[in-house]
Amino acid sequence: MFQQQSAISRPASAILETNKVLRNTYSLLSMTLIFSAVMAYIGIAMNLTQGMGLVSTIVGIVMLWFVLPRTANSTSGIPVIFAITGLLGLGLAPMLNYYLAMDTNIVMTAFGGTGVIFLGLSGYALTTRKDFSFMAGFLMVGMFVVIGAALVSIFVDIPALSLAISAVVVIIMSGFILYQTSSIINGGETNYIMATASLFLSLLNLFTALLHLLSAFSGRD
Repeated sequence: MFQQQSAISRPASAILETNKVLRNTYSLLSMTLIFSAVMAYIGIAMNLTQGMGLVSTIVGIVMLWFVLPRTANSTSGIPVIFAITGLLGLGLAPMLNYYLAMDTNIVMTAFGGTGVIFLGLSGYALTTRKDFSFMAGFLMVGMFVVIGAALVSIFVDIPALSLAISAVVVIIMSGFILYQTSSIINGGETNYIMATASLFLSLLNLFTALLHLLSAFSGRD
């Protein structure tokens, strides 16, 4: 009798913990996205230069790699994730200024498209409860291919290559959203701060890739 009750209580407690991580992740993700947008707006208003935007992005990435893992298991990780997302949002300002000057609709469409893709994929993962952990290898290989192709595009000016990279990034980031959401649902990710960071990066990369694609298809880039 005792063993049966224990076996039942453990899955129930695991489900409660998963729901808590999921709820905290989406709450923190919403707040960091708003904060990042505010910082991007400040950068736009300041007419932030590309050099300053690059510095802000690099500092944010360094904090993501070396500071967040050390603080993610405590409450000190919350101001760190806000600092990271704020810096990345600020670093996005020069690019947004460029596209806003080109056509405001491109930025708004990319923003809306990012939201639709995220809500659709997250909703699918939450509804089906499927385990997408099998995608991990494919996604990592895809990221290495994209990084390699991006390095080549620095030295070889081929517009079609740049366009292809953006298209692949959209696919890979969509896959990451499925994978990351599934990981939370199935108990693979139990730290909501790290989960927030992962989803934020996927959304940021998805947004920038959509910006490039939309501007190219509009014939303005």
